[in-house]
This record gives sequence, C-alpha cells and structure tokens, in this order.
Amino acid sequence: MNISKPQQRTLHALAQGGAILIERDERGTLVAAECVTREGWRLSDCDLAVFKSLKQKRLIASRGGGPYRITREGLLCLRAQGDNRTSARGW
Repeated sequence: MNISKPQQRTLHALAQGGAILIERDERGTLVAAECVTREGWRLSDCDLAVFKSLKQKRLIASRGGGPYRITREGLLCLRAQGDNRTSARGW
C-alpha cells in the first residue's frame, strides 16, 4: 500500500503512543485534526487530509468515542525508520 511521507510520520507517532484529536463544528462536520505525540507535542505534518486518508485506508480507528489510534493494519503498513543518530555518523 502506498503511504505518503506525512502519513508515515503520523503513523510512526501513533505507533509510539500518540493520538489524533479531532475537532467538529456545531453541525458535526470535521473542522480540524491534529496528531499529539506521547510527549504532548503537536505533529505539524498531520492535517485533515492526512487524517481522512488514514481513516479511509483503515490504518487508524477510534474506540468508544476516544482519540484516534493506530490499528493493527496500520502497524503492518509501517516501514522501518532508521535511527537518525546513526545515519548522521555515516555508519
């Protein structure tokens, strides 16, 4: 399955314990979605388009009205991400 770089970054943040929080207007229409890491930082790559794409591919899901988290299918779609410190050293 083809997954863009912003989607990959979002899935990696979710796999490490993050969550996607959504905001709706008074009519129930989605207005905004933001990914919050487990440390409480906001991921700038995650926007409404990335959220909708991940949800359509069933890589994220919400249970019991809670925040959106990564699903088992989402974990299987993740590619391994190298450690930035070792690549900076040229190993």
